[in-house]
Amino acid sequence: MTSESITSSAYIKHHLQNLTFGKLPDGGWALAQTPEEAKEMGFWAINLDTLGFSFLLGVLFLYFFSKVAKSATANVPSGGQNFVEWIIDFIDNSVRGSFSARNAIVAPLALTIFIWIFLMNLMDLLPIDWLPTVAHSLGLPFLKVVPTTDPNATFGMSIAVFFLVIYYSIKIKGVGGFAGELALQPFSSNNPVIKAGFIPINLFLEGVNLIAKPLSLSLRLFGNMYAGEMIFILLALMGGAWAVASVGNSVLFGTQVLLSLGWAIFHILIVTLQAFIFMTLTIVYMDMAHQEHH
Repeated sequence: MTSESITSSAYIKHHLQNLTFGKLPDGGWALAQTPEEAKEMGFWAINLDTLGFSFLLGVLFLYFFSKVAKSATANVPSGGQNFVEWIIDFIDNSVRGSFSARNAIVAPLALTIFIWIFLMNLMDLLPIDWLPTVAHSLGLPFLKVVPTTDPNATFGMSIAVFFLVIYYSIKIKGVGGFAGELALQPFSSNNPVIKAGFIPINLFLEGVNLIAKPLSLSLRLFGNMYAGEMIFILLALMGGAWAVASVGNSVLFGTQVLLSLGWAIFHILIVTLQAFIFMTLTIVYMDMAHQEHH
């Protein structure tokens, strides 16, 4: 789908709409042909493009790292081995700097989060119309290629981290210790009456702090990637408008190319930074779950 064949509003809506499969109001199951149909499908609708690209990128990550691991040598390493070892050293240093306890799952979790989110974010650097145009030629009404611009994906990852934090909080501190952290902090007193009065306040404050963890993880990643995708769409629209208004004007075309290239180069930083922030916060939250307060 090209920006010349539809209005600007329709072009934006098309590129921000997921390929959704679900139950239609008439009872049948099908792909949503319009955003309105996707909305009517409700909570149990499935965004096939988000799941598909997430799965494929996860498989790519596992395949590449496992292939390098199987061919690793103590002699002169290959470029792929150097790259993987550099990433593992980077993750190891991040974990050592932010995680004070001992848990064998934290480093692999951090590695998986960083690489997987980085790959999903990196899809944002593909030309905005390439894959949606291919999908349209195959009869698919929509295709959203950046999984992290779908809040379902970012919330899914953050909720998984949240459950791990809750699990290890209870495992390390016990149910009583975990409940005590929520009810007896940050305000406490040696007076039993005042201490009891502080419990509702502490539960409210600590409850908000607890719920804020998955919200902060998911919304930060989603917001930054969604904004980046929107800018790419607007740049594509601008280039299409200039092409129609000034056919053959190389200056306007060159300006649009430079703007797109400049934003893509800057966006590489955002792509990497958002993966790093999600990973670092996960390590910090896991560290907090392992700390016992007396």
